[in-house]
Amino acid sequence: MKNQIFIAALSLGAIVLGTKWVKAQHSEQLSTTVNIILSDVIAMDIGSVASEGAVDFNYGSTKDYNSSKNIIIPNSLVIISSKNFDVKVKSEGAHFVSGANVIPVDILQVKAIPGGSLMGILNEVTLSTTDQVLVSNASLGSKQSLNIGYSISAEKASRVLLGKPQGTYTQKITYTATAL
Repeated sequence: MKNQIFIAALSLGAIVLGTKWVKAQHSEQLSTTVNIILSDVIAMDIGSVASEGAVDFNYGSTKDYNSSKNIIIPNSLVIISSKNFDVKVKSEGAHFVSGANVIPVDILQVKAIPGGSLMGILNEVTLSTTDQVLVSNASLGSKQSLNIGYSISAEKASRVLLGKPQGTYTQKITYTATAL
């Protein structure tokens, strides 16, 4: 009988110790929250050709004053935007200036040219001091390039430029990308 009591006590002890062993192996859970915080962004890449670049129209012969001049600058603007956007253009002043001599900025046409990666409604505008939409509803995206064309018609060259004093006439043009 002592053996049976001893075996029963030993079995009970094994059960109690075994239960504690199982309880010692239980698991706990913790949780954490991960936040992804987005802000709307729109920027023109500093690598854009238009960044502090120059477009030169040279008039050195009678042929120049009697012909249209067109200059296309590939990758003029490189834009990243988290929303669809418009690209606007304007001049900082009403005239191209060379000392006291001036030429009105409306002599110049500015045109968004197909061929870059930027997708939207491409327009051509006559330069002015008022923001004008060069590209409307451009698609959001990263490193989208826009080719820009500049032109002076033969008619404007012969009517407006011919007879002006020689010199380099300068005006800054500003491009603005605005999220929709």
